[in-house]
Amino acid sequence: MGEKENAAFPVENALEMVLMFDGVGRISYGNAAAREKLDYQELGGRHISDIFPGTFKASETGFETDYRFGKETAHLTAYRRNLTCFPVETRILENPLSPGTYICMANDILEREHLGREIGQVREEAQQAARVKAEFVANVTHELRTPVNGILGNVRELQGGTADAGKTLQLIERCCGDMNKIINNILDFSKLDAGKFVLEPRRFHFRNMLDYVKAQHISKITEKGLDFFITVSPQVPEYVVGDELRIVQVLNNLLSNALKFTPVGEISLQVLRTARVDDKVELFFIVSDTGIGIAEEDMDKLFRSFSQVDASISRKYGGTGLGLNICRQLVELMGGDIEAKSRKGKGSTFSFSIWAEAREEGAEAAADDVDAVYGQMAARQEEDGEDAGKYGTAENRRALKKSFSRMILSVEMENWEKAEMFMETIRNLTDGAPPELKRGILRLKMAIQKEDYDKVMEAYHKLGDFEASSG
Repeated sequence: MGEKENAAFPVENALEMVLMFDGVGRISYGNAAAREKLDYQELGGRHISDIFPGTFKASETGFETDYRFGKETAHLTAYRRNLTCFPVETRILENPLSPGTYICMANDILEREHLGREIGQVREEAQQAARVKAEFVANVTHELRTPVNGILGNVRELQGGTADAGKTLQLIERCCGDMNKIINNILDFSKLDAGKFVLEPRRFHFRNMLDYVKAQHISKITEKGLDFFITVSPQVPEYVVGDELRIVQVLNNLLSNALKFTPVGEISLQVLRTARVDDKVELFFIVSDTGIGIAEEDMDKLFRSFSQVDASISRKYGGTGLGLNICRQLVELMGGDIEAKSRKGKGSTFSFSIWAEAREEGAEAAADDVDAVYGQMAARQEEDGEDAGKYGTAENRRALKKSFSRMILSVEMENWEKAEMFMETIRNLTDGAPPELKRGILRLKMAIQKEDYDKVMEAYHKLGDFEASSG
């Protein structure tokens, strides 16, 4: 019986695929669902191994198969005309009305399997979240128990009258401070998570704030035998308007982590001003260390809630796993972003940016726009009587040298957006330069737009000794 004759069968419009084939595997009929799913206009004359090549194999006598014909269902893979495949739930029976022939009924279960995988993924994510939160509770319990036991032990010594009261009270105060930090982290996270956290900007002296941060960490860092460096670009304003407490909180967290995970070497903090729009400035902070580093596959865990790179980290070094997540949310509230770059055993670099309002003490700050890299350029221009925008002047060479330095730093930090911004400044500063130099600048800019590190460095070095000669 051909397909056209079989078209009168009640199965023609069935939702499941129906195929009929004979003892040698030749298909005599395929219903509308089978033709549509398998992308054939006609199935008559094709071999069953064309549809189920993983189950049926064509042979001289017809076909070979390990399939057990009967009423039980089996999961097979069906192949379309273009050789793409999909899973089916199948039953193949011997046709009782025509001995020696077979009827195959198959349901496409691709959507069901996809939904099952999605459900399984959601279930796994929920289980992982439960495990992470349970681990977080264990970490916090351990972290709180340590200062509580310290307080209890010292109080008992005081009660016994054998302790040095002054020293013991200092230890109790330190334990209370540690406990307070943990509680504050939990409260901050809860407020941020609930969207109820509000910044409190005020005017403050920026370098005094950094001195305070340095004073909090210098003794612990030097006690560990590490070097500690802080450098601030002269273009960073003396006074800014921002949430000083939260900037300090982010810096304290990053420096504490650097200290915690750096056994030998150094820790550094660098602050730069990377952009200015009207009275707003973008401040860029870089905290680097020579510590244990982080494997590339673990980098995505850094800023998650309740997460640490390794559970053993919290046991060996302490911590709740909330600090970096809180830092990320605070930085985003201040209009910036935070990034990390690290190699296992080679140290880590954390960088973040924020936007703040510049407030100068006394005289108003020199005007600057988003493309200018250093804010006191205008003042220098007045002193020198030279225009930084005029190629070849001493002021122009100074500005170019600094712009190139900032561009390369942005490339090294893989901050391509900032690198492109500095390239626009360089392009403006090289207006009027020789054609060969301008072509080199264009090649460099195109490499940055493509975010190709090797091409950037190649184009940069092809400019020759331009940076040195412009100093």
